[in-house]
Amino acid sequence: MSRSRDAVPRSVVVGAAGAVLGAGLVLLGGRAVLTRQAAVARRRIGKPLGEEALDADRVWRRRFDGPPLELVVLGDSIAAGLGADRRKDTLGARLAKGLARAERRPVRLRTAAIVGAESSVLAAQVDGLPADYRPEAAVIVVGGNDITHRVPVATSVAHLEEAMLRLRARGAVVVVGTCPDLGALRPVPQPLRALGSRLSRQLAEAQAEAAARCGARAVSLGRAVGPFFVTQPDEMFGLDRFHPSALGYRRTAEALLPALIAEVGGRDG
Repeated sequence: MSRSRDAVPRSVVVGAAGAVLGAGLVLLGGRAVLTRQAAVARRRIGKPLGEEALDADRVWRRRFDGPPLELVVLGDSIAAGLGADRRKDTLGARLAKGLARAERRPVRLRTAAIVGAESSVLAAQVDGLPADYRPEAAVIVVGGNDITHRVPVATSVAHLEEAMLRLRARGAVVVVGTCPDLGALRPVPQPLRALGSRLSRQLAEAQAEAAARCGARAVSLGRAVGPFFVTQPDEMFGLDRFHPSALGYRRTAEALLPALIAEVGGRDG
C-alpha cells in the first residue's frame, strides 16, 4: 500500500509533541519560580506601614487670597501618601502646596485614593465624591497593584479612561502619573523584578495613550523619578522598601507639578 503524499512521518509528529511538552514543562516551571519569588517578596516587604495613610485633607496655603482651588487626588497607596511621616510630606499635600504657590491661591485638598487600590477601584473613588463637588484639578496615580495582581492592561486602561472622562465631565483638568517602574523594587528577586519592570512599562505606555485620548495629561513616573529610586533606594524608599519616603514623595510631586500647573493655567486662561 503506497504512502499518501500528505502523510506526516511519525518521527516528526513525535518530535513536535515532545517539543510542545518540553515547552509546557518549562512554562510551568517558570510560573512556579515566579510564584515562589512573589511569596518571598511579600514576606520581605510585609506591612510595617499599616494600611492607613495620614489624613492631609485641608486647605493648604491659607495666606493666599481668593477662594480655594479644589484639588482631588485618586488612585492607590502612592496617591494616598502611605509611608509619609508627616501629612505635609504626602503626595497630595506636596501637590497642593506647589499648586498654591504657582496660582497664588489657597488649595483645598481632597484625597479619594485608597491604599491597595487597583484601577477598577477608581469608579468607586469617583462615586464617593459629593454629587455637587466640582474639582478644578484631579491627579491620578495608579497601576502598581494592577501589575502585582496580574490585571490585563486593557482592563486597567478601560477603568482609568472611565474615571478620567467622569472627572472631566465635572470640570476638572486631569493629570495622570503613569505606573511606576516596579523594576526599582529591590526586595523583589529576579527574574520576577525584570518581568514586573517590563509589565509596568507596558501599562504606563497604555495609560499615557489613554490620557491623550481623554484630553488629560500623562507624566511618566518611570522616566521622571524611576532612576532616583534605582540609584538612591535608601533615601527614596520608606521603611518597607516599597513605598516612597518623604524624599520619594517630594521627587514624585516635583515630577507631576509642572503638568498640573500647566493644565490649571490653561483652564484658567
